[in-house]
Amino acid sequence: MKKTFYITTPIYYPSGKFHIGSAYTTCFCDTLTRYKQLQGFDTRFLTGTDEHGLKIQQAAEAAGKKPQDHVDYIASLAQDLWKLLAVQNDDFIRTTEPRHERVVEQIFEQLLAQDDIYLGSYSGHYCVQDEAYFTQTQLKDGNLCPDCGRETKIVQEETYFLRLSKYQDTLLQFIEDNPDFITPETRKNEVVSFVKSGLNDLSVSRTAFEWGIKVPSNPKHVVYVWIDALSNYISALGYKSTDDSLYQKYWVEGNEVVHVVGKDILRFHAIYWPIMLMALGVPIKFKLFAHGWYMMKDGKMSKSKGNVIYPDQLVQRYGLDPFRYYIVKELPYGGDGVFTPEDFVSRVNTEIVNDLGNLVSRTISMAKKYFNGTVRQVTHHHEFSTFEQQLVTLSGEMIASYTAQMDEFKISQAMSDITTLVNRTNKLIDETSPWALAKDPNTMDVLESVIYHLLDSIRLAAILYRPILIESSPKIFEALQVEEQYQGFDALVFGLKKEYIVNAQAPHLLPRLDAEKEIPFIQSLMKGESKAPKVEVIIKDEITIEDFSKIDLRVGKVVSCEKHPNAAKLLLLKVDTGDKVRSIVSGIAEFYKPEDLVGKWIVVVANLKPVKLRGELSEGMILAGDSAGKIVIIEASSDLSIGSMVK
Repeated sequence: MKKTFYITTPIYYPSGKFHIGSAYTTCFCDTLTRYKQLQGFDTRFLTGTDEHGLKIQQAAEAAGKKPQDHVDYIASLAQDLWKLLAVQNDDFIRTTEPRHERVVEQIFEQLLAQDDIYLGSYSGHYCVQDEAYFTQTQLKDGNLCPDCGRETKIVQEETYFLRLSKYQDTLLQFIEDNPDFITPETRKNEVVSFVKSGLNDLSVSRTAFEWGIKVPSNPKHVVYVWIDALSNYISALGYKSTDDSLYQKYWVEGNEVVHVVGKDILRFHAIYWPIMLMALGVPIKFKLFAHGWYMMKDGKMSKSKGNVIYPDQLVQRYGLDPFRYYIVKELPYGGDGVFTPEDFVSRVNTEIVNDLGNLVSRTISMAKKYFNGTVRQVTHHHEFSTFEQQLVTLSGEMIASYTAQMDEFKISQAMSDITTLVNRTNKLIDETSPWALAKDPNTMDVLESVIYHLLDSIRLAAILYRPILIESSPKIFEALQVEEQYQGFDALVFGLKKEYIVNAQAPHLLPRLDAEKEIPFIQSLMKGESKAPKVEVIIKDEITIEDFSKIDLRVGKVVSCEKHPNAAKLLLLKVDTGDKVRSIVSGIAEFYKPEDLVGKWIVVVANLKPVKLRGELSEGMILAGDSAGKIVIIEASSDLSIGSMVK
């Protein structure tokens, strides 16, 4: 029976678009989930939206919406973004769903019945942003919230309390008995120090507003948003429902449960949540990983500072792999990270385009040039065997380190292990100079051994990158024609695949980014500018309508597309333009994969004189635009007919 792995993000409640900090947690969890799947675990990944509370009610009022309409919009933003980022969550929980609200009502009434919740009154400093009360000693100067820095308000109301103090010693003992319950160690120390300072009973209901789950036995009270929100981790599994099979499988009997949260909500997850579970008699099965924040050079992200960056902006311009690679790599374990346009461009160019992409391209080219694409494992000793053995030994060390780092949620360090392997593989080329070996017929077996070691090391790196470079790794496997049996974590052994038959053309993983163009472009996004920085626009000489009428523009549909056999930057398209299916050669291979173009409706210059480009006939030209060096095809509406004239 497979081991289980249940991972959750906190459920989100932003006032608008999700910035890269929110996307980090979800991409981090998705990466760990993919890693566990490759290890053979039965995984379940939960995310969602926290939709109750005074803050949500006020945000809805500010937007001129009803609260439900507002949270529906926020939930749609989240779900659309996770699809864009290829996040493979198994469930999306919303706290306004009946399946969740029913569970929260039952939890509250159970704790009330057993006197773990009691009715009283409270007066204290309340932060609307963090939905939390603070004592006078906890506040910053000026009665400011210690977490977000906003001004608190004195609130006095009848309220229900959760007996935190009753479980203080039990919680401390649990943390001591389970040293890996909270990571990193610094976060655990914060929690222990806070608990030892003395826990006051927690106010767990509100009467000043109505947007929330009502206490069934006393409906004038609304359940405190954190009691509501924290319960999602088990309500989504069917806890206290007619079908609790998922709860039994992934929580009660589960092997591994992980909550990944930002450091700002550590206290709620490390203190309130385990105490709730203790009071309910539910086993505390989870490990808690609290990560740092993504910052900007001038501090936290803020629209007023002009330093906010959104994930969809980066993905739409640079692709999925560059964003996901950067977002999980740049935040160090246990610390904060700083996003800068310079670092983003440099990370993509150096580690993906140069180190990995060029290695794959060079190795495949040499395999084709020297051995017609077929490279076999060579077993006899030769002058470069020591260098090859060093690569084999290092690959084993990096695989072991990578696994240990991933198991401890240290994804950034695990990615550095892959980079070390890739760099050592590149070094083998420098040490052996394959182009020199190819000049001597007596060293062809040595050359074959070198290229085999390069290919097999690339295969191992592509396996390790599978949870991270989710588009590029499959491209590498396809180019090297790596069978599925050699793509999994059980195939992370050097020399397992004895022969390579590589494709005719190396894959173009990612284009190199032009730092002079892309850094200003990202800076413009951070300032809230909708367009790229202004560039010099030169308009060509005027033409008459008669001149323009000579150009025959037609709507066409791409029926097939493949790579040009003799030119890496060219694609061969077959386009139906109504009168016939035309062959068109286009220099867009750097920006489009052949399979992405099939079925697209495009605009074709139909009366362009046919020419041969690198040996292939081209009977037209497709229209495209140039956006800061990136070519984007101009698509036609499918409402038009094939062959329609564009006027």
